[in-house]
Amino acid sequence: MFPPTITPELIGFMRSSYASPPLENTLANRDVVRTDAVIRGHAGDPVEISVLSPGARTAPAPAVLFIHSGGLLFGDRFSGIDLILDWIERFGAVVVTVEYRLAPEFRDPYAREDVYAALEWTAAQSEQLGIRSDRIVVAGASAGGGLAAGLALAARDRGGPVLCGQILDYPMLDDRGLTASTAQFDGIGVWDRVSNETGWRAFLGDAVGGNDVSPYAAPARATDLSGLPPAFIDVGAAEIFRDEAIDYANRIWRAGGDAELHVWSGGFHAFDIFAPHTTLAQGMIRARDAWVEKILAD
Repeated sequence: MFPPTITPELIGFMRSSYASPPLENTLANRDVVRTDAVIRGHAGDPVEISVLSPGARTAPAPAVLFIHSGGLLFGDRFSGIDLILDWIERFGAVVVTVEYRLAPEFRDPYAREDVYAALEWTAAQSEQLGIRSDRIVVAGASAGGGLAAGLALAARDRGGPVLCGQILDYPMLDDRGLTASTAQFDGIGVWDRVSNETGWRAFLGDAVGGNDVSPYAAPARATDLSGLPPAFIDVGAAEIFRDEAIDYANRIWRAGGDAELHVWSGGFHAFDIFAPHTTLAQGMIRARDAWVEKILAD
């Protein structure tokens, strides 16, 4: 469980306490095949990925590039993966999950360029992986949601692989900490104002809050949100990222884009992970799954 506030000296503790259980336990009794690979990440360095595929299929499948949570500081490529395993069995999706490098040892642009390399690899390997290159979705939660949003911006701007959707669960989008919800959740909640500052400062160093931060690192800084793939954005009403998620959806709409926004009354940060048994979390999961089913099938 998270401590009340995460400060730099707690990063090591969070890395051990937030580590995923063995994946074979998570995959027990599921018809899912795991394959591991090493790709060239930022600066050509080796980065691990895992490909999780349906056990039996006869046609090319849609794909989901999954980017894990953890405040840019902790977590691994299997953190939160249990919430999307149903997409493999129910919708026939192939999930690619990437072990992007963490701050503060690896500051921007490592994480975002590692996940971009994973997208390029997925698209380039589409025939070998048995996936549809026109049906690739990026999905992430919290810090992973911010990286997913930045990835969609980078793919658009660089003429990279075309995404058919972006799933942004309570995304971490803005390093400036200017919203009302940032001030409201100071010292309370799973991820509060100080925890957020710890994550951003570890990731951006002295650039945090300044004028030289890339929108691929902090997508709220993007001035143009046109031409992006359809977005599913959800967030709790009782959490720090509420206002920046709402603003991001509004700005996509103002730019003529497609976004589905859910703000869950009473929902705290990552309540679908920490309280998946609750009625509120089950409603959130059903809404997300319905959107994923639609976007993967189009």
